[in-house]
Amino acid sequence: MLSEFDLIKQYFVRPATGKATLGIGDDCALLTPSPGMQTAISSDMLVEGRHFFAGEDPRRLGHKSLAVNLSDLAAMGARPVAFTLALALPAADREWLSSFSAGLFALADAHGCELIGGDTTKGPLNVCITVFGEVPPGRALRRDAAQVGDDVWVSGTVGDARLALACCLGQLSLSADELSAAASRLHTPTPRVDLGLALQGIAHAAIDISDGLAGDLGHILERSRVGATLNVDALPAGPVLATRDAALRRAFSAAGGDDYELCFTAPASARDAILAAGASVGVAVTRAGVIEAAPGLRFTDSGGAPLNLHLSGFDHFSADQ
Repeated sequence: MLSEFDLIKQYFVRPATGKATLGIGDDCALLTPSPGMQTAISSDMLVEGRHFFAGEDPRRLGHKSLAVNLSDLAAMGARPVAFTLALALPAADREWLSSFSAGLFALADAHGCELIGGDTTKGPLNVCITVFGEVPPGRALRRDAAQVGDDVWVSGTVGDARLALACCLGQLSLSADELSAAASRLHTPTPRVDLGLALQGIAHAAIDISDGLAGDLGHILERSRVGATLNVDALPAGPVLATRDAALRRAFSAAGGDDYELCFTAPASARDAILAAGASVGVAVTRAGVIEAAPGLRFTDSGGAPLNLHLSGFDHFSADQ
């Protein structure tokens, strides 16, 4: 039987990369910030039965657990440095641990992000990661920086993750090929770290789309004390969602959740620079709205006609979600 310390040593201790002054093995890790940089820190918890289904593939879970945290760094325009892992497990299953750690470290290595510590315990399956990044002072893409007249942009595509979830919950049907394509967005999202870095000095405000675009954009509007009009028909629906009817496309692209794309604002004068930034990192960016002085979020169709849509983001404590 694996002890707690054997588990850590066998599956989570790796050769030091040099980013941490002191990594795994002591009471605390030590990080020395790069000269002239600020540290960006974020934590996300994934709970079985709430954020992922029981029996989820452990490799995919390892990937997603880190991806959702890296997505927060991307939204700040921060470069990943290191992370900690707190892991509660029903049992120390070697096969599960091997697969989970493989998925976790494949993504960590892709972004040069070092595991520097954490904790393990026995209990219901729960994954909590805290990630550390760096960003130059004054260059972070904060939620409170949107300005009246800014364009509202969305990276990549949105809605396929919500479509896959609806299928898994028995709310609609997809073919096997459609479910496979859409489910990749749900289970193995791509954090837009490179795009976030490319937007430094160009975009004003940003947020990652985790709980649905309408809700997450609403956080920018609230913090920046502005409003917006969003053309829901301009939103870049995922390739599977794009084949569905307009009502479903609008609902899932504007309020789906689990997309982990970036929603950001930038002045109209920066349109060419935004397109160039997206092209430089191979990520499509779509202009879908405008920041306005009047509070609230308004929806229109492709012709500019107002739509009476009641869309909101995911709320972890809502009784009906």
